[in-house]
Amino acid sequence: MTSRLDTATLKNLDRAHHLHPFTDFQDYAHQGGRIISRAEHVYIFDSDGNKIQDGMSGLWCCNLGYSQDSIKEAVAAQLNELPFYNNFFKCSNQPAVELASALCRISPAGFNHVFFTNSGSEANDTQIKLVHRYFDLLGKPDKKLIISRKNAYHGSTIAAGSLGGMSAMHKQTMGLTYIHHINQPHWFELGGDMDEQAFGIKAAQELAEKIDELGEDKVAAFIAEPIQGAGGVIVPPESYWPEVKRILEERDILFISDEVICGFGRTGEWFGCETYGTQPDLITFAKAVTNGYMPLGGSLVGDKVADVLLSGGGEFAHGLTYSGHPASCAAGLATLAIYENTDILPVTWEKVVPHFHRKLEALSDHSVVGQVRAKGLVAAVELVKDKSSRERLAPESGGAVFCRDQAIGDGLMVRQTGDAMIMSPPFVTTLEEIDTLVEKLVIALDKTAAHYSVS
Repeated sequence: MTSRLDTATLKNLDRAHHLHPFTDFQDYAHQGGRIISRAEHVYIFDSDGNKIQDGMSGLWCCNLGYSQDSIKEAVAAQLNELPFYNNFFKCSNQPAVELASALCRISPAGFNHVFFTNSGSEANDTQIKLVHRYFDLLGKPDKKLIISRKNAYHGSTIAAGSLGGMSAMHKQTMGLTYIHHINQPHWFELGGDMDEQAFGIKAAQELAEKIDELGEDKVAAFIAEPIQGAGGVIVPPESYWPEVKRILEERDILFISDEVICGFGRTGEWFGCETYGTQPDLITFAKAVTNGYMPLGGSLVGDKVADVLLSGGGEFAHGLTYSGHPASCAAGLATLAIYENTDILPVTWEKVVPHFHRKLEALSDHSVVGQVRAKGLVAAVELVKDKSSRERLAPESGGAVFCRDQAIGDGLMVRQTGDAMIMSPPFVTTLEEIDTLVEKLVIALDKTAAHYSVS
């Protein structure tokens, strides 16, 4: 919409009435925030006219940027034809049917069924129900426990938040008691002086130890992101996933690969599980499936699970009013058409990603950079006060917050998680725009080093 309200009025109304996600409500009511008015290509514009390069693809979702007219047109056309009908009562709609088929086509072998949700959080809630239903039908009702990882993010509903391993979320909500957590494969933070690959094996073996502790007859599934995104872009050592795969293959445990961030080309393959060679039984997707233009998520269900669900009989007591929403599915179809029928993915993987990595690797020598980690078109720059001791710049991640604010103030939207600056630029970012992204990040790093007297 083209608002006729001035910026001051919008900000006042926002502070007065709008409760924002993951926000200190008291602070926001006094300080307020930024009103984003429009977007094009890889840039967002606020109501004051400031142009900001988006280094986060919205919230990991606008992989194709903001100017994909074919997706917008597909949504508008669908709203004119069938704006809504539910998928209960043995009903369906053409976009949902076509998108389910298209998703199965691009998914790893052995995935032929889809359950649609509106978000990744709801999709991971659905995964829990699918896993429990699967083992109930197999006559194993005691297999209810699910293992996840500390600092993982799987959504913010009570169930998905319980799956995740973020302590701040757990402190505010009593989590589900059947979910257990092991350490994340974060070598920089937890590895100490250990060789990185040896640490990867050790971190993976915590899964086997936890299964043995809880009892294989009680553990139903292990859920993990290929790369922990919101936790700080934790790229695991190369030794980690092969060892996890070996452990799971030896046991009667389902594997859920949460691809909400890593799916649809972000790591160099269609899905992160393909990048790392794992073989999940269930895949969680959302975000980039519609390029962020419409809400949509879901569960890709592998044949091992689907065959039991389809043959078991009885109702699957779960559903969402907007599951398979026709306009959202139309957006998904148009998005997949761009991925499949243009050269965006090959150009991203063959040209943009190597250039992005080269530019970021040059930051390793900066005085406040302790580690640069990247995979595909997602990366993190870990900030430190002292490289040898890995001492942090300031308590409670204050150094990274300062650096983030400097970057945004200079026209670069990046995110801070813990002590890391994280980014996932849109695939359509040009090589020159990658250069600008890194140049602006360097300016923010320089200001941070000066502020904390690090030389």
